[in-house]
Amino acid sequence: MGKKKKRAELEPEPELVDDRETRNELDPANGDSNEKTKKKKKKKRDKQNDDASKEVPTVSIALPGSIIDNTQSYELATRLAGQLARAMTIFRIDEVVVFDNKRTSENDYRASAANKLDEDESGTTFLIRILRYLETPQYLRKALFPMHSSLRFVGLLPPLDAPHHLRKHEWAPYREGVTVKGRVPNSGGTLVDVGLSKDVLIDQVLEPGVRVTVAMGTNRNLDDDIPRHVVPSSKPKEESGMYWGYKVRYASNISSVFKDCSYKGGYDYLIGTSEHGDIINSSELALPAFRHLLIAFGGLAGLEESIEADDNLKGKKMREVFDSYFNTCPHQGSRTIRTEEAMFISLQYFQEPISRALLKS
Repeated sequence: MGKKKKRAELEPEPELVDDRETRNELDPANGDSNEKTKKKKKKKRDKQNDDASKEVPTVSIALPGSIIDNTQSYELATRLAGQLARAMTIFRIDEVVVFDNKRTSENDYRASAANKLDEDESGTTFLIRILRYLETPQYLRKALFPMHSSLRFVGLLPPLDAPHHLRKHEWAPYREGVTVKGRVPNSGGTLVDVGLSKDVLIDQVLEPGVRVTVAMGTNRNLDDDIPRHVVPSSKPKEESGMYWGYKVRYASNISSVFKDCSYKGGYDYLIGTSEHGDIINSSELALPAFRHLLIAFGGLAGLEESIEADDNLKGKKMREVFDSYFNTCPHQGSRTIRTEEAMFISLQYFQEPISRALLKS
């Protein structure tokens, strides 16, 4: 791909936080006959069960950043990233993990992402930047993304039009916003630009330039200066099932995709995709109930190459790394299926099996 010059660092990576208590099983053999203690334990167990029921299952995607390196220009690379972002939004993907096929480290990536000198930008860094940019509501992009050569062609891409990409005239229970420098006297809070005609006040003191999810409430009068609350970005989905965009995470190799999972307890079901995988009709595929599902895609040489290139998985076979291993497009006419094509094909293939699995949760 053509040379890409770096002029600004990437938007800080959003955190996926699960602040539930650790769910430990109580030991029935402790011989505790104290009624008060038993009641406390029952209350704690009930609370843990309630918390578990509130946790919304998630679907994550993992793909190599090297797919960008095979493009011939900035424009083609941008269009490729745009296709991926559209697929993730259409199929309500919660998290995207972009991993390196090469032997590198998290520190190498961070140093590259923060370097403001004019030099080539890796495909991984480029892809992460574009994916984050497209997921961000249009009214926040100017504040969160300084001008950068990698963003020169993003205007050619179709909008994601995700539910959190609200128009100025639209009211919703939640809106994405960015904190601004202005302060309301004696308020003890912070003003946030949420894309409306007037900034809203939140009940926290935060630095300018921080992206937040704001619970707007039912009061539409922006002149009241009633403080609104900042909530986790997962809240809209947990409360009303609204799709609220995807998070983007970097992984230095495919094993780091699993090891550094952002969700408490990690991914509980891993799926690999490859032309060498099992062939099962989508209508007959039965996935187990899951909390955090991950679907991994390979690059030009397939997912197998990513496994072989990872020293942490030396000697491992695909079926040892993943719980399931599928060919989602058997009898293909082309010798190769590009990753952006595989994304649409596979996510459509998994749509009904995932829906059936969620009914078991």
